[in-house]
Amino acid sequence: MGWWQVSADTLASSRFVVSPLAETIASLKTLERGTAAHPGERAWLDLHLPAYRRRQAADPVTALLVRAALGRHWNADYLTPTPTGDGDQPFEDELTRVRETPAAAVRADLTVSLNGPLPALLHRSDLPERTAEALTWVWARTVLPTWPRRRRIIEADIVARTARLGRGGWVTALEDMRPGLRWLGRSRLQINTRDYPPRELTGARLMFVPVTPVNGWVSWDAPHRYAVVYPCSGVLAEPDRSPVPESLGALLGSARAGVLVLLDTPKSTTHLVALTGQGLGSVGRHLKVLLDAGLIRRRRAGRSVLYSRTDAGEVLVNARGEG
Repeated sequence: MGWWQVSADTLASSRFVVSPLAETIASLKTLERGTAAHPGERAWLDLHLPAYRRRQAADPVTALLVRAALGRHWNADYLTPTPTGDGDQPFEDELTRVRETPAAAVRADLTVSLNGPLPALLHRSDLPERTAEALTWVWARTVLPTWPRRRRIIEADIVARTARLGRGGWVTALEDMRPGLRWLGRSRLQINTRDYPPRELTGARLMFVPVTPVNGWVSWDAPHRYAVVYPCSGVLAEPDRSPVPESLGALLGSARAGVLVLLDTPKSTTHLVALTGQGLGSVGRHLKVLLDAGLIRRRRAGRSVLYSRTDAGEVLVNARGEG
């Protein structure tokens, strides 16, 4: 198995990072795979996959390049640069690192991701620019139109993970983050189940990068930065997960009832904003009414305030009319 030796100082200074480029790469992987992990992803693929396939068919060099960069078992390193973690970087700034990769380095990375020789069609000098253009297309056409909602979902996941960290440490925070990732103890972080040599992260910056598509990977800019990219939890990424009973909507109003239904597990205001699409002020007003009515409770977890249903709220949500 592959694992990283993480010192206490590195772990204590690790952070969650929002990366538009990582979101775009995860979306590219979904488009290339062509299969959906849940109904929300299926709807997104139905909308964008035909145009993506037409683009790839019209440009066989880029189509081959993308397949090679995504690799059989490993992404080409140049395709997935490790976030710097220095503030909120726009997509264009992150993309510069891909675009400015030397062509020789791109070709070398592709031989690793392919685990074999580079196809003759890819022995060319414009591979960095072609990759950047493909990523720009995915960003502009398939990610940017929904980026505000995607970002809310990502931020909500960060709030949830941070709350877990406060409750149970990194073992709890890493739980169900991505397959193969778990805390082994003795300062060891398992990153996958493959037979890769361990890496020493002492003095490095460790980052966790959530994305909304169901994809993930690890990357590093050794010895300074390491990153784990992981999919947001399904409860956040899958829209319209919890239907609102008609009778409950009639009693409380559909928007307020929707908030109550979502509180089957503890969630923060940020979670609820992401899940409902309502504004922060509206969600806050719904929570106050539900609190005053004794239907929900709140408690602090680290820096976050989490809301959940009381017994009375459970009874109300699960009640069925009798006639």
